Amino acid sequence: MSMRKRPKPAPVADTAHGTHGGDVTVVAQPVWLVPAFAAAGALVGWLVKLLANWLVTLRWAPMKGPAELLNSIPEPWLTLLGVVVGVLLGVLLGFITLYESLTVRVSDTHVTLTIHDESRDLRRADLGPVFLDGKTLVLLGLHTEEAAREPCDLDRADVAAAFTGHGYAWVAEDPHKADFHLWVPDTPGLPVGANALLSARAHAMRKTGTAEDVRALRDELNGLGLAVRDEDRRQYWRLPAPPRQGV
Repeated sequence: MSMRKRPKPAPVADTAHGTHGGDVTVVAQPVWLVPAFAAAGALVGWLVKLLANWLVTLRWAPMKGPAELLNSIPEPWLTLLGVVVGVLLGVLLGFITLYESLTVRVSDTHVTLTIHDESRDLRRADLGPVFLDGKTLVLLGLHTEEAAREPCDLDRADVAAAFTGHGYAWVAEDPHKADFHLWVPDTPGLPVGANALLSARAHAMRKTGTAEDVRALRDELNGLGLAVRDEDRRQYWRLPAPPRQGV
């Protein structure tokens, strides 16, 4: 498993469904999200103008000062300003959504998971079952360790079809869900350093950390062989199964 800077993405059809390019299936958020957000932003900008017009007619209303300031702008400039600002904010939100969304590329030999500015490549030969744990895509290794766990808002049927279409072992749910234990500070029997990492991750989840910090700490725990899943801001852990003889 290796980390590298995000390459130029292969062209993806304007659809949320998986697309095929040669021997690779790509599942990603549809590119039409950006113009859709832009259109929604334009509508919101127009509605803000109507709201400002209504607020200034009331004897008392919250934010009446800003509403009067907006209404001091002559038409059609007020409408144009609201629509343009709404479109720009919508486009920005659309690009942020695409940036923070997972893109899955599946071939007969590799899986590439891209999110933010990083891509993670996994060999088919190193992978076991694949499944969605709620809104999280999980790929297990050959000894039940978690090779990857990434947030995933993609359509479940499209993701399943991408993996099964290339012969991966897709399962309906985590086959090791019953093996997870609630983490409490200083849990005995964990790998050296795991309790400190879990403590730092719990603190990051509650207070100071960003999503990237929480994700990086999970990667560190995975490197120690510890699988971690979250539920209601609580961490659950399990250790991989011991390798069978001859494996």
